[in-house]
Amino acid sequence: MPEVVTEDATLHVEVDGEGEPVTVLAHGLTNSCRELAQFTPLVPGTKVRFCFRGHGHSSTPGRGYRFADFARDLDAVANAYGARYAFGTSLGAGAIGYLVTRDPGRFERLVLLLPAGLDSDFEHKDRMIRTAELIDGKPREAAIEAILADPDRVRNYIEYPFLREMDRMLMADLNPVGVPRAIREVIHDTPLRDREDLRNVPTPTLVIAREGDDIHPAEVARVICGTMPNAELMMFPDGRSMYEAIPAIVQRVRDFLAPGD
Repeated sequence: MPEVVTEDATLHVEVDGEGEPVTVLAHGLTNSCRELAQFTPLVPGTKVRFCFRGHGHSSTPGRGYRFADFARDLDAVANAYGARYAFGTSLGAGAIGYLVTRDPGRFERLVLLLPAGLDSDFEHKDRMIRTAELIDGKPREAAIEAILADPDRVRNYIEYPFLREMDRMLMADLNPVGVPRAIREVIHDTPLRDREDLRNVPTPTLVIAREGDDIHPAEVARVICGTMPNAELMMFPDGRSMYEAIPAIVQRVRDFLAPGD
């Protein structure tokens, strides 16, 4: 598999498709480039998926897990492959936000799926610290089982039973050393200096979110769309309706990323 080597990390990369547009895809906290692997064949052009530092198959620095560091990972991969479109989930959306509020013309199209933060403190630090503690010091399989048994997730699985196997699949490449390091640093950081900086980002942006998600508050998505001049929102009333709408979401993203749209 190809790699992108930076001054402090070696980033695992996987490429799907060919031609234009070239889109870099940035995953969420605890996951890996596997997160969007089933989705990427359904959208046009070249899709460049990578693992952030401390995640998946990328290297695990001893420190350096702030949004500035994740944004450098994203930028390095995008530069290496000439990506002008970016798709980010949760942490990946935050890394994109960090980058474009400092370089508003960096990308030509953006998709933000379940953005989690803006310029204020993360409200669920205790929950994330618990996740880090569940993982820390365990072999990968034991760490995955510990996360799947977390009471918050178990309650979610009661309502959405299929999510357990989905979570297991997404965590198959869990890095039990790097992820706790990443959690303990990034939860004390914010992706944006000031949400008003979003007004300077002219990039056409599609934001996808749902109500009732504590980790990815719907209000974050509404603020992004109310502040960025060319953003549109796909908001779902709850998790079930969002999961049921996956085909429609894929179609909207495919249309949004289509060349010449």
